[in-house]
Amino acid sequence: MAKEGIPFLIVTGLVSVLLFTLFSASGLSVLAYLGGGTGVCFLAVCFFFRDPERVIPAGEGVVVSAADGRVVSIREVSGDREGGLSGIQVSVFLSIFDVHVNRIPFSGRVKAVQRRPGRFLLAFQERASAENAQVAVEIESAGRTLAVRQIAGFVARRIVCHAAEGAQVRRGERFGMIEFGSRVDLILPADSEVRVQVGDRVKAGETIIGVMRT
Repeated sequence: MAKEGIPFLIVTGLVSVLLFTLFSASGLSVLAYLGGGTGVCFLAVCFFFRDPERVIPAGEGVVVSAADGRVVSIREVSGDREGGLSGIQVSVFLSIFDVHVNRIPFSGRVKAVQRRPGRFLLAFQERASAENAQVAVEIESAGRTLAVRQIAGFVARRIVCHAAEGAQVRRGERFGMIEFGSRVDLILPADSEVRVQVGDRVKAGETIIGVMRT
């Protein structure tokens, strides 16, 4: 389980136990219903914050997905026009049923971490990439730079990012999450070879998104 889910797990677990304890002492059926409902919330927390192990692919220049979900867009972007890096942007939409843990797409040094306030449009909309609140992490290695952007959505508004500027990171390493789904954009150098198509299902740390020329 992702550590971000532990507080929710403790609260729902304790409340459920307390309600069932009160029910056994008082016999009030409403307490049993409330305890059962809280128990369902406990199981939902276990599901939403699950953190399965992944098999990290090897290979020079290999870039893996930073998030679980479905590829909704692949397009060229201009840093001058849209902010951030220029290159090929691969966007992944995470539903509430996907694993929410985000992973580092490529080994290197964290060049910058930028937090930007914004709107909370539906995450599958294309303009969410430019207008929504987000955290952008730029990673540099051997003179090549890519970026991964955690983007908030209409429902999922809490972004967790543990990446720190100047830190060395490894491909497939956990670095944060967007609680309850949303959108993650990966921006590769323009001459990279993209290995996925719109509509593909991808897994964080495991699915190869593309290969950068080195």
